[in-house]
Amino acid sequence: MTTHRREPLLPSLILGIYLGVVFTKAEVISWFRIQEMFRFQSFHIYGIIGSAVLVAGIGTWIVRSRHLRTWTGGPIEAARLGWSGHGAQYWLGGALFGLGWGMTGACPGPMFALVGTGQSVMLVAILAALAGVWTYARLQSRLPH
Repeated sequence: MTTHRREPLLPSLILGIYLGVVFTKAEVISWFRIQEMFRFQSFHIYGIIGSAVLVAGIGTWIVRSRHLRTWTGGPIEAARLGWSGHGAQYWLGGALFGLGWGMTGACPGPMFALVGTGQSVMLVAILAALAGVWTYARLQSRLPH
C-alpha cells in the first residue's frame, strides 16, 4: 500500500486567485451577463462555457493518455459515471444547479469572486450552497449511486 503526502495548498490558492481575476475580467461574474445567457440574448457566457468544456476535455485526455500524477506523485483518478436508467439524478441535479444559478446570478466559482469584489450578498448564496452540500452528505447513503 502506498501512502501519499498531502497536496500543497499554495498552488491551489494561487490558481484560485488567478481564476477569480479571470472570471472578473471576462465578466463571468456579471449578473447581467448571466441573465443575458438565460434569456438567450447573448452568446458571451455560452462561448465561455463551450471553451471551458473544450479545454477540460483536452486536459482530461492529456492526463489520461500520459498517466500524469499529482504534485506529490499520487495518481490522478476520476470515477467513470454510468447513465443508469435515464440518468434522472443528473437531470435533477442539473435542474437544481440551474435553478440556483438563475436565482443568484452566479455559479459556485464566481460566487467567491463576487464576494472578493465587495458583493457581500453572495455570502448568503455561499451559505445556501454549503447547506446543499451538507444535505447531500447527510442523505448520500440513502440516494441511488
